[in-house]
Amino acid sequence: MTAASGAPVAGVSPTGTTPPVRRAARGRYGATPAKATGAAVLIVVGLLFAIPLLSMGWFTLQRVGSPGITFVHWLALFDPAQSSNYSDLFAGVQNSLVLAVIVVAIVLLLLLPAMLLAELRHPKAHRVLEFVCLLPITVPTIVLVVGFVPVYQVLQQVVGSDPWTLSFAIGVIVLPYAYRPIQANIGTLNLTTLTEAARSLGASWPVAVWRVVLPNLRRGLISSCLLTVSVVLGEFTIANVLSQNTFQTALLLLQQTDPYVGALLALAALLFVFVLLVVVSTAGSITRGPRRRKS
Repeated sequence: MTAASGAPVAGVSPTGTTPPVRRAARGRYGATPAKATGAAVLIVVGLLFAIPLLSMGWFTLQRVGSPGITFVHWLALFDPAQSSNYSDLFAGVQNSLVLAVIVVAIVLLLLLPAMLLAELRHPKAHRVLEFVCLLPITVPTIVLVVGFVPVYQVLQQVVGSDPWTLSFAIGVIVLPYAYRPIQANIGTLNLTTLTEAARSLGASWPVAVWRVVLPNLRRGLISSCLLTVSVVLGEFTIANVLSQNTFQTALLLLQQTDPYVGALLALAALLFVFVLLVVVSTAGSITRGPRRRKS
């Protein structure tokens, strides 16, 4: 009746059409930031990393009583006449590199196969493996070392007390850092489908893992190995308590006599890891390029 009398009806326009419903404005979730914003963030983050590194480099170029710039601290490391002053340091660097190789081998030969078995053949063991791998990060390193001491007292009687024996203890410490990148990469793939497809085409299990699984885990493996090397090069507590000469323990002793060497070698270690990261990333890009062009 109201409509017949000519009165307007709520929700209906005078022309007889329903007006469009206005929706509340929503934020642009997931929107790509502007180029200027991205550039500003990169500049700020780059300065946060570059300023300490440049300060360390500038400090190594100074000398007490000399206002100018000098490279005497850099040249002293390569001076044969002063090699005896840095013999412990060179031995510590060598021991740390050997430890890094052994621990990376432990990660690739023990941890990686265990993770693949848990993912492909024994899914129920996945939670147990994750708990075991993440447990060392919840326990302070000094507490773990106290538990390692009686073990190493027996181990020294069996295999000796060479620095390479630290790889067993450091292999436990590095488990959380090596596990996470690989597991994150596995989580983005359906390894069961990939391996079943390879098996249906006649590939054996070793061939399926080598030709199908490992190429897809390249990023996770690279990240895991880099983190492992970083942890080994920075490990001090275990080597100090067990009285072993590594890069960090030798560096601490050398800093007491020459503080410039500490900053110099810390800067060199950071640059070494950075160059290693660039080389590995470049190699990965080069290997991916031909495959894409062939496809």
